[in-house]
Amino acid sequence: MADPILLIDDADPAIVILTLNRPEKRNALSVELIEKITAAITSASADGRRRVLILTANGPAFCAGLDLKEASSAAGAERSAAALSRMYLAIGNSPLITIAAAAGAAMGGGAGMLAACDFVVAADDVKIAYPEVHRGLVAALVTCLLRRRLTDAAVRQLILLGENVTGQSAREMGLVNSVVPNARLTDETMQLARDACAGAPGAIARSKRLLDELSARTLEEELRIALRYHMTARNSAEAAEGMAAFVEKRPPKWGPRDV
Repeated sequence: MADPILLIDDADPAIVILTLNRPEKRNALSVELIEKITAAITSASADGRRRVLILTANGPAFCAGLDLKEASSAAGAERSAAALSRMYLAIGNSPLITIAAAAGAAMGGGAGMLAACDFVVAADDVKIAYPEVHRGLVAALVTCLLRRRLTDAAVRQLILLGENVTGQSAREMGLVNSVVPNARLTDETMQLARDACAGAPGAIARSKRLLDELSARTLEEELRIALRYHMTARNSAEAAEGMAAFVEKRPPKWGPRDV
């Protein structure tokens, strides 16, 4: 039997650890993996004993983003985008304190998982990027998440340039809370999780709900708008050219702006 693509460690009654387990695919987000993550978060969030949820990954990369092979068709793109939106909402609306522990590459939709969490502990080898504009796409869903934790200038740098940033640069922006040696990633994350358990669970859940309600729009409303932008870009000629160029390992040949 093949190894499960998501490992769930719930031995600690207060802390749930979800580990992405597709190292051979750089933990790319297939629809199956996205839906398993969403289901696990929903289940943990409904359990009154749980206090903290940790997202981490096996292998040299945290997450390479969406499984582009699976999302290459129009139907696949729509299904994966909708599933991704539901996953981000499950993370963002969870009453638990959510922590991402990331090492290696965190790209696109995978980097969106960092932005969706309350805290991010990054290994010193982490590389974070939202490269969608290089593929003719719009990082619409993750923009909702980034705008809630970063300045407008930082969001523009990440989204409009699509360049890799180091853990230290991400920390200076506010996307990452701490950068630690790779060998210390698990220990530092677990210490943060234990510290988070000191607060009253109801007060934490209400505080998180307050932060969402004080935003101009709820996260659910923002993701609904962003999904429309995501699909418009995904079905464009630019996206077709960007994907082809990526597969063929060549620079894309962009035409004139059509919007």
